[in-house]
Amino acid sequence: MPIALTAEQQDLAASVREFCRREVGTKEQRDKLTDFGRNSHSLELNRKVAELGWAAIDVPEEYGGAGGSHVDLCVLLSELAKGMAPIPWLGTTLITAGIYNRFASEELKTQVLGRVADGVALSISMSEAGAGSDVAALVCRTEQGWVINGSKTWCTNAHLADSILLVARTTRGDKKHHGLTMFHVPAGTEGLDIKPIDTMNGTEVNDLYFTDCVLPDSAVIGEVDQGWKQLMAGLDTERLILAAQALGTAERAFDDCLNFVRERSQFGQAVGSFQTIKHRLADLATEIECARLMVFDVAQSADEPGRSPNLSRASSMAKLKATEVAKAMSIEGMQMMGGYGYSTEFDMVQHLRVSLGATIFGGTNEIQREIIGRSLGL
Repeated sequence: MPIALTAEQQDLAASVREFCRREVGTKEQRDKLTDFGRNSHSLELNRKVAELGWAAIDVPEEYGGAGGSHVDLCVLLSELAKGMAPIPWLGTTLITAGIYNRFASEELKTQVLGRVADGVALSISMSEAGAGSDVAALVCRTEQGWVINGSKTWCTNAHLADSILLVARTTRGDKKHHGLTMFHVPAGTEGLDIKPIDTMNGTEVNDLYFTDCVLPDSAVIGEVDQGWKQLMAGLDTERLILAAQALGTAERAFDDCLNFVRERSQFGQAVGSFQTIKHRLADLATEIECARLMVFDVAQSADEPGRSPNLSRASSMAKLKATEVAKAMSIEGMQMMGGYGYSTEFDMVQHLRVSLGATIFGGTNEIQREIIGRSLGL
């Protein structure tokens, strides 16, 4: 690890590695948990993680969590991703839980965060057909009180979630960022229809349709019309979570490729001994180390009292770097493994599926570059 982990954090990393080896160490185990890749997230495995006290690792102890740090969070998520544990949307759950922790009522905190500690999934719904990267352009609205009408899309976890954190328009003013409000929507709420969207990585995301969906006053999270500010408050942690998961994917893809080229022989010698392969892997190892340093540096900075004013830029850089490295490693790994890399018999195909999505989810990498550019005064 690039920073000095505590003894407890080192033990956590070792425990997660052993858990992954035992529970998902073979393709057969992973296929069983995901119905041969049709579902990307296993609630069964998520519950096992919860039994070990990890599912709510950064949730405060008073709500059933472990009260862990950002570094603890990155250790857990990077090791789970490296171990190919099919619970990628634990990250989404923790992103959503962070919003509840910061802004929800005590009643909702106790209810929702306690369920996270038990191993349920949460979802957050922002995007719409006409509001993807431009989230503030959303039009899903409330009428006559908290009656929701409209549709949302690309909603991760919704088909598995215990509840959905909905961002809807409550008023419309001169500035589109104004007038957004967050709502707690329990699974099964009347007027909500969830339709899964097929993706190259199985069922991950969903379309949501709200038809006269009535919510009580207690469903409001934080302040009415202040949803945009509330969303912005959690973006640094969201990017860090995605970066940590991408780092784990990059590390696993590298290890799989390295093991293959060491064992695969052509022209009377190991493929890895050829300079073209050796140098590519040397470059990729360097890039992964750079990503690792960035991810844990941001995590450590986020844990320090009085956060750095540059944390937003740093978290965008970490998300950008880690996801791009994971994508590059997966593509290069497939090329270096040749036909075997293209075969579903090996895991490089899965690494590629995961890494491609990571450059889009949680703010596309184009948006991350915009954020970084603006921080430079451009």
